Amino acid sequence: MMRGKFITYWYQLIFISSICQFLFASVAHSEGNTIRYQTKEEDAPGTVIGNLAKDMSLSLSRSSKSNFRMMKQFNDSFIRVRESDGELAVGERIDRERICRHTPQCLITFDVVNFSKDRYKLIHVEVEVKDTNDNSPEFPNKESVVEISENAAVGSRIPLDPAVDADVGSNYIQSYQISVNSHFTIDVLQRADGVKYAELVLMKELDRETQSSYTVELVATDGGNPHRSGSTKITIKVTDFNDNSPVFDQNSFSVSLPEDAPTGTVILDLNAVDADEGSNGEVVYGFGKQVSNEIRELFQVDNKSGRLTLRSPVDFEDKSTYELDVQATDLGPNPTPAVCKIIIHVTDVNDNAPEISITPMTSISTGVAYISEAADKDSLVALISTMDRDSGENSQVHCTLFGHDHFKLRQAYEDSYMIVTAAALDRERISEYNLTVMAEDFGSPPLRRITQYTIRLSDENDNAPHFTQAVYEVSVVENNAPGAYITTVEASDADLDNNGKITYRLVDSVIMGSPMNTFVSLNSVSGSIYALRSFNYEVMKHLDIHIQATDGGSPQLQSATVIRLKIVDQNDNQPSIIEPPLYKGSAEVLLPKDAPAGYVVTQIKATDADEGTNAQLSYKITEGGHLGFSINKETGKVHVSRQLTYDLTDNVKVTVSVSDNGLPALTSTAIIHLSFIEGTLPSLPSFSQNGSEELFEWDMSIAIIIVLAGSCSLLLLAIILITTICSRRKKETKERGYGKETVRPITIWKGNSFTTISARDPHISGKDSGKGDSDFNDSDSDISGDVHKKESPPINSLWACTSECKVLGHSDRCWSPSATRPNMSLACGPHLSMFSKTASLPRDTRRENYYPAHITKTNGLQSVYEQVQHQELDYILVGPPTPNLLNFPDCLPAYQLSKKCGSVCFQATARHI
Repeated sequence: MMRGKFITYWYQLIFISSICQFLFASVAHSEGNTIRYQTKEEDAPGTVIGNLAKDMSLSLSRSSKSNFRMMKQFNDSFIRVRESDGELAVGERIDRERICRHTPQCLITFDVVNFSKDRYKLIHVEVEVKDTNDNSPEFPNKESVVEISENAAVGSRIPLDPAVDADVGSNYIQSYQISVNSHFTIDVLQRADGVKYAELVLMKELDRETQSSYTVELVATDGGNPHRSGSTKITIKVTDFNDNSPVFDQNSFSVSLPEDAPTGTVILDLNAVDADEGSNGEVVYGFGKQVSNEIRELFQVDNKSGRLTLRSPVDFEDKSTYELDVQATDLGPNPTPAVCKIIIHVTDVNDNAPEISITPMTSISTGVAYISEAADKDSLVALISTMDRDSGENSQVHCTLFGHDHFKLRQAYEDSYMIVTAAALDRERISEYNLTVMAEDFGSPPLRRITQYTIRLSDENDNAPHFTQAVYEVSVVENNAPGAYITTVEASDADLDNNGKITYRLVDSVIMGSPMNTFVSLNSVSGSIYALRSFNYEVMKHLDIHIQATDGGSPQLQSATVIRLKIVDQNDNQPSIIEPPLYKGSAEVLLPKDAPAGYVVTQIKATDADEGTNAQLSYKITEGGHLGFSINKETGKVHVSRQLTYDLTDNVKVTVSVSDNGLPALTSTAIIHLSFIEGTLPSLPSFSQNGSEELFEWDMSIAIIIVLAGSCSLLLLAIILITTICSRRKKETKERGYGKETVRPITIWKGNSFTTISARDPHISGKDSGKGDSDFNDSDSDISGDVHKKESPPINSLWACTSECKVLGHSDRCWSPSATRPNMSLACGPHLSMFSKTASLPRDTRRENYYPAHITKTNGLQSVYEQVQHQELDYILVGPPTPNLLNFPDCLPAYQLSKKCGSVCFQATARHI
């Protein structure tokens, strides 16, 4: 179309300050529509041209302020589009002659995008600017002079300078008139380029001698309403006769000239001949007076040769046709020139590469289009307008898009394309696309234009904050200070600005009846967590803290994580003794005074509120362990560690400590008061069922224990043998006829001899005097586990073997097992004794209070010593008055065994023997 050849295009980029997300709604393929309007040039700004919404029956979206968007192209802002309803109005005064020059049809074209719900429609708008007769015809000169020979034939023509009128159509020059005269008239013609001009025509022969000059007025009138006109004054001079004039080979020529022809190209070789001789026949060439300065700048004719050449490059896109007159004149007086009309047609050459203009839908910087990452497929990103100033195939342009398959081109109209999305976009994966737009014409060879264009994705809040873990394991030691730092959680958000700005908060929850925010505090910006109170492991072992991270987008997105806070136990609780029940740190435990070694006195039971190693308890006797008791450090069972020799009135105090395994260890103590009772043992000594529990705390090796146990077994057999022999002799004595039972004399060992006393004498004591002859474990050297000795209760039954020990002259404190003990393990049993038991002798009150003697003993025999040194038994001897060694021959083996077992009774026997 010719309209594009003379349009001056003005380039302008529109900067859109705000990104409207709805501009990128998902659409199906939308067919374009073309609508045409007309407006007059010189209309005042604001003059309404039309309304797209009404004229195309388009529905408006009430939810959006913008329904129409003008896409600027190769034009200035002559037209404005109201975004709300698509009203078109004059933006600035339009001068048709400036933007379209002599083009018959002047069009301003642009595209408008209409948005409706989830679709868009591209509207191609063409506004024709109608010409207004605002320009009058004008001649190049107000006055001009032409010459004509007096012998010129009637009908001779002289071309005149044409008038110029910037208007077109009916507003252009329609006619020429010449003032009334007797010899001349005019003929109105039209050049190849459409310009109308007049030629002066001779109507009557001239006579120079009669009149040498004529003056006429030439008027040019246009067809406007009202019409306008312009005039020039022409002086016609009549020259003297020159009988021959030059003659051209042809009176007119039409030639073609490629627009890329170089300067100096020969266009035409003109030739004119004059029949005269001499100077009258010498011909020179030149442009006619009516040839414009524009032509004189582009072309030149050689004065002598008549060769027409190109003086300056021509441009088809500026003007495609030139018409000029070349005159041939001889050098004689009063020459009459010959005129040759030359029409030069400039042919188009593909010398213009296509031009590209890209108008983005949204942009805040030149050369960059913005589109939301949430835009769906086929969303409009930018409009590409192309233009090629060439004509024909040379002006036809094809566009191609390179760079990424997420975008594609779609042709909108003949010379415009749309960049649309071809796939879903993700700014977090690709935030910017550098695309290449190539426009190529169909000329030969084709010319192309390449433009780089950037598309940046605007961020949408499509990413929720992300924690690296769904559950975090964090530990804090109990008894922490309030305000102590616990940990910091951190979430990331791939979005930008407010969409990626994260704030943290505690999820409301109730723990043990209290809100979570009373236990910990959370910095909403940094995510740091602090304790608001001191944690107690014994009250709370763990705490689940739910934290929510929220971004600043709209709508907001959020995610959550759990901080599993583990309270780490500290050794902050002492063991608590629960058995036996304590009163002011003490407990009283009853113990049969005849309890054997291994007997379980009691079991200390304790608890510790801590856990793990902090609650691993061990038991220990800290005071009183030498009194005949031991404790299992793991179970807390208190055992009798040796044979006890305490009276019923004795009270033994043992201090037991319970320690945990913490660092540092915490300890609780209890004082166990042991009171002795008379009676039958409730059960056998308690031993561990699994063999892992220790009965004693041994100080020597197990091998020594086994040897001592075997020795004691041999001692037991010897005692049984002696008892059997003694009983037999007693029976034989009775059979010899002791008759009725009378008060028999009592023979006791006194010092180193026997003394016979009466059994009825209440003042006689079976105890020794305690003066000088005391030996180990006699009444003078008795050892007790208590500092203050109490009066012993009456003894109901005593074994004769204990009296036997007395007969041997030793202490009155000999050990004797209980009569109810089913299995005898020491000296003798009730059915083996050869002595009879009588009443107890009065106790020596001087010995009620005493301190125990400190006797060094070997470890192996310690338990045996301790078993016998705490019994307080008074016995009398009923038997023959004169004991001697021969009376106890069977006791010798027992004496020998007593050295190994440490029996006080037999040691004493050996000493006195």
